[in-house]
Amino acid sequence: MYQETPGQRKKTNTKQTTVETKPVPPQISFTVSMPKPWTHLLEVEMRLNWANAPAQADLVMPVWTPGSYLIREYARHVESFAAADAGGNALVWRKTTKNRWQIDTKGAREIVVRYNVYSNELTVRTNELNDGHAFFTPAALLMFPKDHLKAPSTVKVNPYQDWKIATGLPKVAGSENTFRAENFDILYDSPFEVGKFKEVSFTVQGKPHRFVVDGEGNYDLDRIVRDTTKIIEESYKIFGELPYDDYLFILNLRGGGGLEHLNSTALQWNRWGFTGTRHNDFMSLVVHEFFHVWNVKRLRPDTLGPFDYENENYTKLLWVAEGATAYYESVILQRAGIITVKEFLDGKAAQIQSLQERPGRFETSLEEASFDAWIKYYRQDENAINNQVSYYDKGELVSFLLDAEIRAGSKGTKSLDDVMRYLNEEFAKKNKNFTPEDYQKISETMAGKSLEDFFAKYVRGRAEIDYNAILSGVGLQLKDNKGRETTYLGANLRQDGDRLTIASLPKETPAYEQGLNANDQIVAVDGVRANQTFLGNYIGEKKVGDKIRLTIFRFDQLRDIEITLGGRARSAYTVVAADAPTDEQRMIYKTFLNADLK
Repeated sequence: MYQETPGQRKKTNTKQTTVETKPVPPQISFTVSMPKPWTHLLEVEMRLNWANAPAQADLVMPVWTPGSYLIREYARHVESFAAADAGGNALVWRKTTKNRWQIDTKGAREIVVRYNVYSNELTVRTNELNDGHAFFTPAALLMFPKDHLKAPSTVKVNPYQDWKIATGLPKVAGSENTFRAENFDILYDSPFEVGKFKEVSFTVQGKPHRFVVDGEGNYDLDRIVRDTTKIIEESYKIFGELPYDDYLFILNLRGGGGLEHLNSTALQWNRWGFTGTRHNDFMSLVVHEFFHVWNVKRLRPDTLGPFDYENENYTKLLWVAEGATAYYESVILQRAGIITVKEFLDGKAAQIQSLQERPGRFETSLEEASFDAWIKYYRQDENAINNQVSYYDKGELVSFLLDAEIRAGSKGTKSLDDVMRYLNEEFAKKNKNFTPEDYQKISETMAGKSLEDFFAKYVRGRAEIDYNAILSGVGLQLKDNKGRETTYLGANLRQDGDRLTIASLPKETPAYEQGLNANDQIVAVDGVRANQTFLGNYIGEKKVGDKIRLTIFRFDQLRDIEITLGGRARSAYTVVAADAPTDEQRMIYKTFLNADLK
């Protein structure tokens, strides 16, 4: 993607013309072997061949992988590092930083580096090798020569026994199990699955797609492919193209989550998690990672590509990268007929409910949540509910509301689809990244009005969202169906076997204000053994202002804490049709959800 031509570049100023010599990249090849998979060691051989060898070669292991915004320190799994020339003569090397190895080449034009990577963690951003399969993320396995991220390379995989190989990288013609990458951005964007996976191929818009599945479960692969085809077709309708030659879905039936790549995705799901509505939950994950083909992988927020693999890449736009993508999960599922309009709107109501019950919405804006992802999102603690919002969850909700603003402002002629299309045509295809200012300006262009108040309050700011002022424009309203006032403690509890523990404490609740702590173990209430069901029922029989005595273990010490119970009428939100909608509201609703307003 980001090619660099070796050679020289002229640099001119008003005084003189000089010639700046750029380092010529080596020819690079990797071999990944797994002769003893039960040891969890992936064995890597890296060969570097220079036309003019430098005195020292510096090799670098990335510290993170794009799409997962946390420094993961992949170098901690490297062991048995060794370097030699082509004749097998050992070369001196040293660690210079936590993730860099420096080798004295002694003028050798070809050097051979070997190391092992301990691989026993199955997530979409790490590596796993065992006697059942191998899954590896190249950023967590393969080093790059310093200053040569734009160099091409090949990867040969020596699979265990008769295991098969799946990756989005193209094969090298005439070479068995060997694949090529134009540069390290593409290499690091191409995960591998190696094993005895099930595989099905299908064609959408004339382009080949594959689903490979490792593990047994209650999934229906034919149904998954049918629904995936619908998802791809609906995505195609938005952009008018599929910007790849082929696409690979890798599904491991353990864990959960997904990670996007240019022409592939790595997915994980519970092996028994496909019955009933859980199938649609899985398809929501498929939509999310597939929509990233455009949003993030090609429509790139400011700093997200080309990447710095050794440091944090800060951006305020993860709410667009992930939140808008999360919004399109339900949009595309509804357009594809996989979920109903009611399910779409019920999902939005549930998101509003979750946000409104989170005190952190007043502490962190969407831009702040995006920027601080590196230190907060993947490291949430018991107080996160009080000081953070998710750029996924609130980002999805604000994207829904932004779509509504654009549709209402343009009287149904434009939508968030048009923002995505504009970004594709004017930024992605011109190899430009977009800024927060660009995103607001494009949204305003589509809406035909200023959206400064919207972005200032709900993107850059922490204001309470005025839902109905926005939803009315598309013929919808938010209803708060509050129940009667009930007594409550306010602690979020976790039952683990016989242990009842406080998981978190939202601010301004009786539990928070009167001295309970996260991780307190509740042993008894008013002298009676407590579990989650009993405690809930017991409190439900009390009146607001009644006192209860909780016996807890805190740091293994037994103590009693008296709590005065509070009262609340809990909100139960629904998103429904506006009362007495106008003809314009009906028309915009129709263009929005392809259904009549009832």
